[in-house]
Amino acid sequence: MSTEISIQRSVKPLGKDELAALVARDIAPGSFVNLGIGQPTLVSNYLTEEQNITLHTENGMLGMGPEAVGEQIDGDLINAGKIPVTELPGASYFHHADSFAIMRGGHLDICVLGAFQVSATGDLANWHTGAPDAIPAVGGAMDLATGAKDVFVMMTLLTRDGTSKLVEACTYPLTGVGCVTRVYTDKAVFLIGPDGVTVRETFGITLEELQQLVPVPLKATSAVGV
Repeated sequence: MSTEISIQRSVKPLGKDELAALVARDIAPGSFVNLGIGQPTLVSNYLTEEQNITLHTENGMLGMGPEAVGEQIDGDLINAGKIPVTELPGASYFHHADSFAIMRGGHLDICVLGAFQVSATGDLANWHTGAPDAIPAVGGAMDLATGAKDVFVMMTLLTRDGTSKLVEACTYPLTGVGCVTRVYTDKAVFLIGPDGVTVRETFGITLEELQQLVPVPLKATSAVGV
């Protein structure tokens, strides 16, 4: 059962659960979807039965449900981030190699990933910051970024020191090139296409204020005031 959160034009930045609910709402009915480790795993809690979404997890499962709580928890039933999850009717399990064949074979409609940086042309950097003491953790991200038909990124817009994660060109090692189509952040939703970056909606910030934070030319849809 999904948790209900109403998403409207927010007067403040979105929290993680509000952002997850927004991403879940935007996933087309009948889609096959992979949710990456971290914030994206929250999306499973806000998908509705009517959407008929089939969730894939790279450790070998189709038909994953929301996060397990209380007596639902089974230590042998986890997602790729080692979080206990539930299973939906018709769920199936398979070898890790078969799971990656699903990812690499173009069978996923959408993957939702976290990111360190996303470029104005849709390049994705989410496995390593390049810092000498950082522990690289690519996992299946490169397979997802290449194999999924659409790549949605879910992240905070700014780093802890206030630097934008949406950049003109990535300075961190790339996970995928030109793969990201949409970026969901606490301050705005960005659409990335051949004509550049378009702001679909903002949360607690004006377009002018957003442009001051992001070193990438921004265009607005008709829904976003200038």
